[in-house]
Amino acid sequence: MDWRDYIRVDPRICHGKPTFKGTRIMVATILELLEASETYEGIKAGYPAIRPHHVHAAIQFARDVIQTGRVAAFQHARHAVAH
Repeated sequence: MDWRDYIRVDPRICHGKPTFKGTRIMVATILELLEASETYEGIKAGYPAIRPHHVHAAIQFARDVIQTGRVAAFQHARHAVAH
């Protein structure tokens, strides 16, 4: 799985924060819920559009931001913007 298939960074959506393609759900929101030990079922209840692959993509995105540096991860994400 490549997180770029599911996450985009578009300055016109949510002030350029990373979101899941086809939604306005920010990746940070899902990561915060995971940090708070929320289950997938709990996340799904609050955000019905979220699927397991979105959760995995969020984790991979966070890993890449840490490993490669914020700028590199966002530059790659910008190339994945869906028009």
